[in-house]
Amino acid sequence: MTKLLLASAVIGLIASVLLTPLITKKREDGSKKVIGYFFIGVFVLGFLATGITVYVTKMDVNWLAFWPAIILLTLGGALLASGIERKIKGVLFLASLGIAVYVLSAPLWNANEKFKSAEMKEEVEIKPFDETQTPASVPPQFARNKMKKAFGQVPNTSYYELGRLQIQKVNGEYVYIAPVEFSSLFKWMNGKTTPGYFIMSATDSADNPKFVEQEMKYVPSAYLNANLERHIRLQHPYLIFYGDVQLEVDEDGKPYYIQSYGDFISGRNGFDVKGIVLVDALTGKSEVIKLADVPEFIDGAVSPETVSLQNSYFGNYVHGFWNSRFGKKDVKLPSDEGTESNVSPIFDEKGDMYYFTDFTSPKEGVDSMLGYSLTNARTGEATYYTGNSDSSYMDSQGNLQIIEKKFIEKKWTGKMPVLYNFYGEASWLTAVLDSNGFLQNYFIVSAANPEISVYAPTPKEALKLYKTALSRGGNKVEGSSHAEEKNASGKVLRVYKERLGDFTVASFLLNNGENYVVSSETEPLAIYLQEGDEVILTYGDTGEQFLPVRSLIIKGLQ
Repeated sequence: MTKLLLASAVIGLIASVLLTPLITKKREDGSKKVIGYFFIGVFVLGFLATGITVYVTKMDVNWLAFWPAIILLTLGGALLASGIERKIKGVLFLASLGIAVYVLSAPLWNANEKFKSAEMKEEVEIKPFDETQTPASVPPQFARNKMKKAFGQVPNTSYYELGRLQIQKVNGEYVYIAPVEFSSLFKWMNGKTTPGYFIMSATDSADNPKFVEQEMKYVPSAYLNANLERHIRLQHPYLIFYGDVQLEVDEDGKPYYIQSYGDFISGRNGFDVKGIVLVDALTGKSEVIKLADVPEFIDGAVSPETVSLQNSYFGNYVHGFWNSRFGKKDVKLPSDEGTESNVSPIFDEKGDMYYFTDFTSPKEGVDSMLGYSLTNARTGEATYYTGNSDSSYMDSQGNLQIIEKKFIEKKWTGKMPVLYNFYGEASWLTAVLDSNGFLQNYFIVSAANPEISVYAPTPKEALKLYKTALSRGGNKVEGSSHAEEKNASGKVLRVYKERLGDFTVASFLLNNGENYVVSSETEPLAIYLQEGDEVILTYGDTGEQFLPVRSLIIKGLQ
């Protein structure tokens, strides 16, 4: 609050100097007193107007933020002054008009700077997904529904409502976290603090939400000085923020809020992230931290809104502002299908969080993907993947349309589409929800060959089906699966069969020491496979523990 009061006093003083006629000819003492009172009155009004405006709107107090007021003050000062003072304030008025032109025209000429601030390194494809891992595939809509149904765990339930969902890694587990927020002004007046937050697995849809008791005073739904955004602004009146505040918890479960700060690209336009403000949700103690120094437990230092903005700069301004409006040469539009501000958070094999976005053509009616990006949520560093130049990839919208048609009778829809590299194939993994927001299955489809698709109740089951679908060979996957085709024969030592969807998957060990997997969708007679059988097979040499079988002959049956 002290910083705001000082800033308001400085702005009030500047307003008095600009508006009050200071250079006077011989005047009566009464006239001088009037000018003095006028000066003091303008100072008080400027002080109050600035303080109230900043307190209510939570805006920053950088001087360019007040350019409309500067125009009015210099114009009024020039009209009230006389002689040389009028000329000086007239020049200041013209200068203020120049500042207005500079601020308002910034989007027309800073497009190249925006593009440079968001420039990404380029690669062809992401690394293949480790099938021993489980992707963070529980859609936030489903997690939110489960948390609402578990809201009875919260004490004084009627005081509160569920806040914004946030995904992060806690103690090595990928989880969703959602704070409990005040439901109204009167509930805040009675409660003063919120009791805690919910936590739920982001990889296991069968997991039940757990309420964690952690008292929080500074939250987005609080009022007056306890309002989180206002609390941050009062402590840091000069910082430029972009994006909503986000809840993060440390390894001990203690809650903190963070908000991304940075610089304008030019004028008061654009944004380039520099770091975060970290706030203790109970005590309100805040700390300004640069991106390079962000604590280890913080996963989403760069807000999803910032990443979405950077994606827009990268896709639209490759050849400047006017090209983005008219010629549109090399322009690519970021998708709006993400779960958080048009981007989707995912984790790599190291446990680092990235924001995923696919890019498509600005031409209407085209559902092919031009590329996709992954932005590190801690550092803001981004990579743009062009995809295999020999293949045309379907974008996220095309993927969702396939799901909608697949389940048109049930009225199920796809949520949270993310592109992975499954077994050397660019593939969309999407959660499928019913009309009530409940998770029904997981759908995987090849981005290059949309006719190859599978679905199952869990991601791992869907991956097993997808592996066998890719191993069928033929024209459908020719040139898409990069595994070398090899032959083998031998005696079956062990067999394990399981039902996945409409088919049976047989995993077996040959006496050559290699493990193989085959689906009855590929080879219907695989359901009869048993220990002791002599087999001849063709498989894809993927280097995995279980090699996908493309053709199988069981001696004695065929």
